[in-house]
Amino acid sequence: MSDRIEAVLTQLGQAATAAMSPDDAVLERVPWMADDAPRTVVRFACPEFTSLCPVTGQPDFAHLVIDYVPDRWLVESKSLKLFFQSFRNHGAFHETCTVTIAKRLEDTLAPVWLRIGGYWYPRGGMPIDVFWQSGVPPEGLWLPDQGVPSYRGRG
Repeated sequence: MSDRIEAVLTQLGQAATAAMSPDDAVLERVPWMADDAPRTVVRFACPEFTSLCPVTGQPDFAHLVIDYVPDRWLVESKSLKLFFQSFRNHGAFHETCTVTIAKRLEDTLAPVWLRIGGYWYPRGGMPIDVFWQSGVPPEGLWLPDQGVPSYRGRG
C-alpha cells in the first residue's frame, strides 16, 4: 500500500474499536485503480450481522450481502467491519438498518451501482428480507445470485 493511502486511513494497520453508533462510525475508502470499473462487481458478505430491536432491546441477526460496481473508490474492509460492529448497540428496525448501510456506502463511495440484501432471521416467528439498490445495474454486467436461500427454519 502506498504511503499516500496509508496517510489518509485512520483504522487500517492500527488498533481501532467500533463506534458506539453507526452515525459515529468512520467508513473509509481507498482509490480504485482499475480500467474495467463498469464490469467489476465487488461483493461483501456478512453472515453474522447483529443489531438491537428498538422496542425490546433484544439482539437481531442478519446475513447481509452487498454488491457494488466501483467508480473511483473501494470501501476499506476494516472500516466496513467496524461500521457493521457499531450496529451491535444500535436499536433500529431491520428495514432501517439495511437501508442505512446502503445509503452510507453510496454516500461514501459514489459507486456506479450498489445493492444490498438483508436476510434477517425470524423475529416473532417471521423472517424479514430487505432489498435495496441504487438503480439499474450496468448493461452487460455479470451479477451472480446473492446465494442466500429463503429462510426455511429446521424443515
